[in-house]
Amino acid sequence: MVVGIAGCGRMGRGMLTNLRRAGIAARGFDIRDLGTDVMTDAVAFADGLTTLITVVRDAEQTDQVLFTDQGLALCPSLETMIVSSTLSPKYTRDLRHRVPDRIRLIDAPMSGAQVKADAGTLSFMLGGAAEDLDRLQPLFDAMGRVSHRMGDFGAGMTAKVLNNLIAASSLAATRLALDWGRTAGLDPVDLVRLFDTSSGQTWISSGWTDIEFAQAGLEPDNSIAILAKDVEAALDAAPADAETALPDLLIRMVRQLQPF
Repeated sequence: MVVGIAGCGRMGRGMLTNLRRAGIAARGFDIRDLGTDVMTDAVAFADGLTTLITVVRDAEQTDQVLFTDQGLALCPSLETMIVSSTLSPKYTRDLRHRVPDRIRLIDAPMSGAQVKADAGTLSFMLGGAAEDLDRLQPLFDAMGRVSHRMGDFGAGMTAKVLNNLIAASSLAATRLALDWGRTAGLDPVDLVRLFDTSSGQTWISSGWTDIEFAQAGLEPDNSIAILAKDVEAALDAAPADAETALPDLLIRMVRQLQPF
C-alpha cells in the first residue's frame, strides 16, 4: 500500500506526519510549496499510488484534485480513494458515478481541528464497505483516536455535517454568551472556566485555548468560513419537510463573527 494525502494544510500535514510515524509508506501533495517533505508535482505524486486521501478545502478543490487540474481519479495504480474533506453529502454520493468503478470509495471526514490532527487523535466518521474499512483501519488508527462506522459510502459525510451543525451551534452560542458577559463586566476567562465545569460546557469552551479557530473571526480561508460552509452542506441531509430556520440563522451568525 502506497498512501498519498492530497492537501497538506492545517489537517493534512498532521495526518501525513502520523501515518509516517506509524511506519506507513505515505507521501504528501499540495499545490503550495510547503517544504521538501510535501510534493508539488502531481505526476510524481501519482506514480505507484494505491490509496489516495483527499483533505482539500471544498468540492471545487476536490474536483480539481480528482478530475481537472491533477486528475488523480484517473491514476492507473489507484485502488482506493478516501474522501476526508467535509463536503456536501449529495456531492459525495455522486462521486460513485464519476470515479472509475475499479476504485473503492470511502468517505472519512474527521473532527478535532488542527490540534488533534497534529496529535494523531482525530475522530473519524466512516462510510464504506465493511471489508474495505477493515483493511484500512490501520490508517485511521494511525491518524485518529476513534473511528465511527456509520454505514455505506456517503453515510460518514452525512454524519459529519450533522456533527458540525452542532459544533456551529455551540460556537455561536458560546461566543454570544461571552460577548454579552464581557459587556456586563464579566471576565471572559472566568466565564469560560465556568462553562467548562457547568451545564454550558461545549467542545468550544473546553478547547478555548487549543482550538485554532475558537477565538477567531471569519476570514475567507480560515476554519470559521469552513464551518459556515459545513452548515450549508448539512442542509443536504435535511428531510424534505424539515424546518431549516436554525441552520439558516447559524450560517448568518458564524459569518458575522469577529475576532474575540
